Amino acid sequence: MVAIYDKIKTACKEKGITVVGLESELGFERGSLYKMNFHMPGADKLEKVAKSLGKPMEYFLSDATSEIK
Repeated sequence: MVAIYDKIKTACKEKGITVVGLESELGFERGSLYKMNFHMPGADKLEKVAKSLGKPMEYFLSDATSEIK
């Protein structure tokens, strides 16, 4: 199963930006996207990530929701 952070990392690579750059662009604390591997993010935060990366929210949630508790 692919974790949310891994999908964010892949989408960033496709867009030509770093995860740290995305965090900065969105005004998130450094390392906050990595924490999505362990804690389900709020819908508002995930929506900002999805919009910025040009992906639907479902892209980040598929195969990941069963691993996060």
